[in-house]
Amino acid sequence: MNDAEKGPLDRPTAVEYASWFKALADATRVQIVSLLARRGVPMSVGQIVEAVEVGQSTVSAHLKVLSEVRFVLVERVGTSAFYRINTACVECFPSAADLVMGRPAPAPPTCTPSPGGA
Repeated sequence: MNDAEKGPLDRPTAVEYASWFKALADATRVQIVSLLARRGVPMSVGQIVEAVEVGQSTVSAHLKVLSEVRFVLVERVGTSAFYRINTACVECFPSAADLVMGRPAPAPPTCTPSPGGA
């Protein structure tokens, strides 16, 4: 019997994956994640606001949600904050989608930054 036939995901894994999907359940958050992933460099809130054409308070609220699930990481430079994609989660998320949809997936890396700054 393969993993897809065994039954549902265990509860803690399902809760974690649900939080990831919930974080992306907004078009603006998807735009922010795709922007940061495509640019590949840390960006200020102002730069993100300009790119997604949404107000600063809205972008800040979305960045908070995305950082809570570690899709986005914040780097402080003096009094400024710069946001970047958590590249470890880029590898994690497709595996989560595969597992939820019943496909086997290789063991994903953890969705936390590596000491090298992933």
